[in-house]
Amino acid sequence: MFSYLNPTQQNLSTRCQSGARPAVVALSVVASLLIFGCTVGPDYKAPQANMPETFHASPSAESFADLAHWWKTFNDPMLDQLIDDAIASNLDMQLAQARVREARAQLIAAGASLKPTVDATAADTLSRTSENANGVSTGSRNMMQAGFDANWELDVFGGNRRSIEASQASYESIVEQSRNTLVTLLAEVATNYIRLRGYQYELSLVDANVVSQQDTLDIQKSRLKAGITTDLTVAQSEALVQTTRAQIPTLQAQIKQTIHRLGVLLGQSPASLMSRLEVNKPIPLGPPSIPTGVPAQLLRRRPDIRAAERSLASATAKIGVQTAELYPKFTLNGTIGLSSTQLSNFADNRSLFYSLGPGVSWRLFDGNLIKANIQTAEAQRDQAAITYQQSLLTAMEEVENAVVFYDREQARRDMLQKSVDANQRAADHAIKLNDAGLVDFINVLTAKQSLNQAQSALAQSQTAVSTDLVYLYKVLGGGWELPGESDDVTMVK
Repeated sequence: MFSYLNPTQQNLSTRCQSGARPAVVALSVVASLLIFGCTVGPDYKAPQANMPETFHASPSAESFADLAHWWKTFNDPMLDQLIDDAIASNLDMQLAQARVREARAQLIAAGASLKPTVDATAADTLSRTSENANGVSTGSRNMMQAGFDANWELDVFGGNRRSIEASQASYESIVEQSRNTLVTLLAEVATNYIRLRGYQYELSLVDANVVSQQDTLDIQKSRLKAGITTDLTVAQSEALVQTTRAQIPTLQAQIKQTIHRLGVLLGQSPASLMSRLEVNKPIPLGPPSIPTGVPAQLLRRRPDIRAAERSLASATAKIGVQTAELYPKFTLNGTIGLSSTQLSNFADNRSLFYSLGPGVSWRLFDGNLIKANIQTAEAQRDQAAITYQQSLLTAMEEVENAVVFYDREQARRDMLQKSVDANQRAADHAIKLNDAGLVDFINVLTAKQSLNQAQSALAQSQTAVSTDLVYLYKVLGGGWELPGESDDVTMVK
């Protein structure tokens, strides 16, 4: 490290006797450096990505006019309440917001590098010179001193400004990561709630089928006693009842597990929502159809993509931080204060001392190390650029897939509804024909079993349609806006 200090700085406790001359020289140096200063390193430009105008067979922008509150399209007050509670109490959100506060504080601290630092000092020293050392007795001496030391690094080549630029972009990236946490949270709450209602609906279907099948079994037992049926028929009826009833424990477990998951998502104990959610409610349904033609530019609203872009901006600015190390650093140093051996004249003008002068330091012999650091920063910038491109491609893939999932599951649901209707007619005809003695009872059992399976598949598909819609909202970045926060993240002063 090469360092040069103006002679006026060598003894800061010496009073300057030459009037304003050092101050004039120092101010002239400052003015020259500020006038001819520059900012080294590459200036950041947001990457231009090649994106299609619209997604293939995708929903229209009008369908997602209120992405920030997409869950309200399901018109379910309980879901709305769960979302509000999760935003307020979820621990992942609290952790993300704490990280935002940390990044904000770090950005404010980084901004202090452009401002002078001033330290206050005060001392009251009692000293006595050794008589044996000097051969003369000098007695005790009291020295009182107070003043201010100031230091200002002049950001001539913009290293500090680049550092603040990097910190600002990093802060914005962390804000976007917090927003992405919110997007994930909202989707997870809605998905689990919809699945809960789906499990409850399936359980109600199973319970109804068990009751119906038990009635059939009781009828067959009565017929067996009357000698108009066989043990085989009774056994077949009982087997169907037990097979259907065996689905109940699994569904009950799924219901409880889902309620437990929702409790944790809301920052509460797992069983805390049991009384609120154990009562059956319909499966939340979204809009019946979504038109096509959503602009692909909606993806740029996704917080994970915006976080990747801000990370790229930060990495670019850090190249300038390292590049500035190739050049000298200029500082302006000064001290002013009062010094006296007596309290009576401590505040006297003659007790005043001050010094002022510029300084320069230059890492002349660290060139290879600095160049290596620059190359490292450039490689990290390239990695951030690739990560941004990957996030954009992944987002486009997710939206394309989500549209396909949602569209095809709707088609599957419609087909399953027709299957349920057909199986219901088949079961009704089988019962009538069996009562008339035209077909064996096995036809009735087969028709009922097929009906049960079709009903279960339809219930699962109805659930999937709604959860697929939630996924589509999620991959479009819906619900990213934090409570009380706008789209823009402004510079922290």
